[in-house]
Amino acid sequence: MNVQSVTFNLSTFNPMLPILKINLTDNIIEEFIIPKEWERDFLGGASLAARILYPFLTKELDPLSAESPLLFINGPLSGTNGPTTGRFVICGKSPATMLWAESNIGGFWGPELRKAGYDGLWITGKAKSPVYIWIEEGRFEVRSAANVWGKDVYAAQEIVRAEVGVKSARVAVIGEAGERGILYSSICCDHGRMAGRTGLGAVMGSKNLKAIAVYGKNKIEVTQKYAALRSEANRTLKQDNESRVMSEVGSAGAANYSEYLGAMPAKYYHQGSFENVDNVSGAKMAETILVGQSACQGCVIACGRVVNLGDGTKRKGPEYETIVGFGPNLLIDNLNEVVRLGELCDKYGMDTISTANTIGLAFHLFEMGNITLQDTGGLALTWGSFLAAKQLIYMIVRREGIGEIMSKGARALGRAFEAEDEAVQVNGLEVAYHDPRGVSGMALVYATSPRGACHNQSDYFFVDWGHTSEEIGIDFYERHAQAEKAANVAKHQNWRTHFNSVLICIFANVSPQSQVDLLNAQLGLNWTTEDLMRSGERAWNLKRVINNRMGLTAENDTLPKALLEPYKEGGSEGFSPDLEGMLLAYYEARGWDWKTGKPTREKLMELGLDEAARDLWGD
Repeated sequence: MNVQSVTFNLSTFNPMLPILKINLTDNIIEEFIIPKEWERDFLGGASLAARILYPFLTKELDPLSAESPLLFINGPLSGTNGPTTGRFVICGKSPATMLWAESNIGGFWGPELRKAGYDGLWITGKAKSPVYIWIEEGRFEVRSAANVWGKDVYAAQEIVRAEVGVKSARVAVIGEAGERGILYSSICCDHGRMAGRTGLGAVMGSKNLKAIAVYGKNKIEVTQKYAALRSEANRTLKQDNESRVMSEVGSAGAANYSEYLGAMPAKYYHQGSFENVDNVSGAKMAETILVGQSACQGCVIACGRVVNLGDGTKRKGPEYETIVGFGPNLLIDNLNEVVRLGELCDKYGMDTISTANTIGLAFHLFEMGNITLQDTGGLALTWGSFLAAKQLIYMIVRREGIGEIMSKGARALGRAFEAEDEAVQVNGLEVAYHDPRGVSGMALVYATSPRGACHNQSDYFFVDWGHTSEEIGIDFYERHAQAEKAANVAKHQNWRTHFNSVLICIFANVSPQSQVDLLNAQLGLNWTTEDLMRSGERAWNLKRVINNRMGLTAENDTLPKALLEPYKEGGSEGFSPDLEGMLLAYYEARGWDWKTGKPTREKLMELGLDEAARDLWGD
């Protein structure tokens, strides 16, 4: 895959450390040196992971097989104390969607891996019995996890940390959900930082891998110019209005405004307003149960919530998705109950978005009469019932009764009860809680995301709220505009793909020029904002090719029935997106073939993806 223009000297460019490649079947360990051309074309993070895993992610690959790769990888600025650069990403093939999988996560684990001398772990194979991995500056061990298998994610971290004898070790771990193959299992590090989406916790569990502990003392070197720019960028970010809001009320602070616009779904996406939203908002949390904040490595925003429910125990407070998923989505208006449901999912290691969505569908089908008391073992799935939701979480993680089919996600649950079209999902990934009937750009985001209905491949709702970036051509269109905003959505997806490559948090309002300056200073680049956007476009299209090769076609670019039916009340009453018209304009902007859903040969060649063009279209 040759890029047509080179913007720096390859002989001096080497931002990423080696990747440690581990086969758990036979404990073969080797270093993988990332080709400099790949680093140039894709930088790092999920974009670079797509290039590394490109040959291995086939339609025939069983994501839960020993051969299935699981790649933990940093970005080129990870751990440099730049603005929100403490993140890493986990990639592979999703057992939920059978498509490209990536899950971004914060905390401290990624920078710690870099300090131990590696920028990635590439895991294949399957251990004969449960194990965990211990990495300490050139020292590598595979240890028995017999005494931590079955433990929740918090307890497991503490046990592993005590066993390795290093209090400062960082531990990435799965819970019981990952051990039991729940298709929306997450991977956790630190206190509740979750790689939640696409079910990579199940992939980790299928390898009998409970945890990965890392510790390093190496200093992460930065250039003098980068250090100065980093300080300036962090000062600016800390004073930014969005950062202040995130610091004060967390992402849940968006609940009230989202509800006002009709963009916060209630009653499993069938109710356009929720009159008790004040009871579960970020402001309510701040006024009542908030006792502290938490931050990822080097982050000046500190959006994480620490709460106390009156029992003296400090807990992780829920973010927006968890608040809406276990609150308005189930018609629960008690904030303490929402906290407890979110905490239960975290301990088991289950994605709260998919769990709440699947439970919401169960409530919905119970109301419709498709699911009966006989199906639930006598459990009444009544809207607003905390106890019913809690019991379903237990049943899911144990795969008992109706929990067995629910463990496979909303699509499978709907199919089992002859109501697949009622499941609010795209390509097997449950839709998040930013309703395209309130912010129309999300219709395209959900329909075309490389990992299914994902709001992190483009949080375009922010643009529909007025957060534009004219510097890179992301302009404002009215929140119910349709085909005319399609090209704008594509640009925003490219922009966020860059974030997932460098691994900067999407909550960080760092300008494109500032990001270019930081990259140039640290990596020896000579990029412009155009180069940055082109890098994002290249990776977006490569992920599309990966999915095309795994069976995705234009027919997959769709939305569930509920999101195409107008609400009868609320801030988006009467509106539904014209998805076909939006997709036509989007395909044209992307340079994709309308009949097949593939990027055209010309587009791939333009982006330097020559190998992908040959694989998709022939010689």
